[in-house]
Amino acid sequence: IFGRYAFNIIFNIINKSTLNTFPCPWFIGTWQLIASGLFMALLWVTRLHPVPAVDAKFFAALLPVALFHTVGHIAAVVSFSQMAVSFAHIVKSAEPVFSVALSGPLLGVTYPWYVWASLLPIVAGCSLSAMKEVSFAWNGFNNAMISNLGMVLRNIYSKKSLNEYKHIDGINLFGLISIASLLYCLPAALVLESGSWGAAWQAAAGKAGQQATLQLLLWGGVFYHLYNQLSYMVLDQGISPVTFSVGNTMKRVAVVVSSVAFFRNPVSPLNWAGSFIAIAGTYLYSLATDRYAAEKKKKQTA
Repeated sequence: IFGRYAFNIIFNIINKSTLNTFPCPWFIGTWQLIASGLFMALLWVTRLHPVPAVDAKFFAALLPVALFHTVGHIAAVVSFSQMAVSFAHIVKSAEPVFSVALSGPLLGVTYPWYVWASLLPIVAGCSLSAMKEVSFAWNGFNNAMISNLGMVLRNIYSKKSLNEYKHIDGINLFGLISIASLLYCLPAALVLESGSWGAAWQAAAGKAGQQATLQLLLWGGVFYHLYNQLSYMVLDQGISPVTFSVGNTMKRVAVVVSSVAFFRNPVSPLNWAGSFIAIAGTYLYSLATDRYAAEKKKKQTA
């Protein structure tokens, strides 16, 4: 869990620094997916991790999951290019709102009142934080919300489409999702953004130097994969839901505080208050859903 904190903090700092130097979010997002695919290929070739057994049926089930992963990933990178990392993460803390709202119509899951009530501080905190946010931009806010929607749909369709493939562990699953996402991301990046890559590279080389820009891209890809790999490893370790909830909450606090300290973004007391109300709301949501799962399991057992 602490490794996950560290890698996520480093990744966010490198990611924002890369976007400030080389402002091509589609290129950077695509490169991060390529880095994940190369990292996993290295693990498979060297037998450091078992090669997953996949077939055409599995790959067909994976494609919608990869599509929503692409939407969530690229929208987040674009959002980080448009506003402060700290505020983008506060907006992304609203992901549970989409999860609860969409689980009913797509999965047939209905939540009790206390789960819905736990969403109120998330919405209130995000709204309060946005009121005095210096870096607020509607495009950045909208892309962060699109990222939330994409990631929630990825999780929902993972449950719907990939439930029968439990033999594939989390590390392999993330690697396969990254590789499949390139089928969507790479062509879109070439169509939407490739015309600006040359000029952006020349500007970045003049501003930071070619070597420094390449290093930012390299380490951004490495830490993107390591952070996500550790996330799936934590889930595979069988830790308690409460421990994972606390870890997730503290991770967001660490990312927000570290990004503010590193980039020296101006933050008002109202921003801080809204940020921590929203983060506290994500923790309450985790506790509420854990309680609901325990009650449901107890009822089924009885």
